[in-house]
Amino acid sequence: MTKQKFGLTGTALKTIALVLMVMDHIHYFFEFTGVVPEWFSMLARLSAPLFLFCTVEGFAHTHDRRRYFLRIWAIGTAMGTVEFFMIYTGAFRRGDGFYPLNAIFQDLMLLCIIWQGIDWLRQRRFVRGALAAAMPIVWPFCIVALLMLFPKIQDAPIGSAVLAWVITAPLPLWTSITDGGWSFLAGGVVLYALYGHKRLRLVVWAAMTFLCDFVLVFLQVRGLPDFAFSQMFTANYEWLGVFAVIGMALYNGQRGSGHKQLFYWFYPAHVYLLYGASCLVYSLLQ
Repeated sequence: MTKQKFGLTGTALKTIALVLMVMDHIHYFFEFTGVVPEWFSMLARLSAPLFLFCTVEGFAHTHDRRRYFLRIWAIGTAMGTVEFFMIYTGAFRRGDGFYPLNAIFQDLMLLCIIWQGIDWLRQRRFVRGALAAAMPIVWPFCIVALLMLFPKIQDAPIGSAVLAWVITAPLPLWTSITDGGWSFLAGGVVLYALYGHKRLRLVVWAAMTFLCDFVLVFLQVRGLPDFAFSQMFTANYEWLGVFAVIGMALYNGQRGSGHKQLFYWFYPAHVYLLYGASCLVYSLLQ
């Protein structure tokens, strides 16, 4: 029997992240009611970084990376397909036109490819590693080049629809993913690339996250009319995710027991259940 070490197990971190995620999505789906407090989402800024950290650990320790990736790919593609139909056909939208933009599995899908590329580079398999690490990054530019070479693709209704699905579901464009953003992806690369340096990777991740989500955002919005610095704590609070570094630092290296597959299936299930409930509440309030 493995002796329990001081700190938080992987299961504990996932549970904390899961609870915070549900709070965030309650605010996200029911904000229109005006009764869900903003601090639900403020606290929940820690959720995505903690799930990212746990996914890094899971990918590093899994005995079957192909199966690990395919599970993430399948859920990400399925949710991307649903989002595609909502965007391009208007199906399943709420009465006010709202639809869910929850795509963290698409981020994780791209990161798994990059992480595998990093490992191949460490193994001196340079060609394979460079291709894997670069593919998710250059993919959006390949699509732009394709559209420039064959502009008529966009003129054909079926062709444009198929292309739109291909670039939003099976291998999404990091430039258009609606959840997480490029700073989330960059953070995932840092956490894995510096995997063997526990303290350094957390310091670098926290510094980069603060730079991207606070400093750069502040520089972008400070020139807006009626901007006040207090808005960095009340409106532009994505940077609060940097405090997830505390949970990461408390990780004791143990997986923990239970909930092994919970997040994979709970995520899409709770998203669509909450969305369905919000549609019902919206219709009742009209």
